[in-house]
Amino acid sequence: MTAPLPDSVQDWFWTRHSNPRSGWSRVPTGAVIVYAVYQRRWRLLAAALLWTVINPILFASPETEDAWMTRAVLAERWWLGEQGNGTMGLEYPNICNTGGALASVFALWAAWRRRPVSAAIATLAMNGLKLWWLREIVQQYDARDPE
Repeated sequence: MTAPLPDSVQDWFWTRHSNPRSGWSRVPTGAVIVYAVYQRRWRLLAAALLWTVINPILFASPETEDAWMTRAVLAERWWLGEQGNGTMGLEYPNICNTGGALASVFALWAAWRRRPVSAAIATLAMNGLKLWWLREIVQQYDARDPE
């Protein structure tokens, strides 16, 4: 088991990741990964996976928390940390993320089998369910009582 990161490192990571350019530029990454598998473009796949890893630290901290995607990232941190929730499960809203994860597995399988319609529909479901989950936790985050 790995030790948790110090609070200062976590703060640095989350505040940079909360830049809306970070969040919005990650949204299409799943579709790029599915496309790369479908086309057997392994360099594109490697680039998309690398982007997924480095994206959260590439952008400066946002100046305000007004942007929806900024609040989505802050809500995710709040959901995981302060609320002690996970991201997967059968309870609402985590069922959205669980469904999105299943859709991503199906999208990759369909891409590998070269079933473009199935891959496209599953990719849309994957992204849609992730955004739905974010919408739900943002609403809870915005409604919280910030002591």
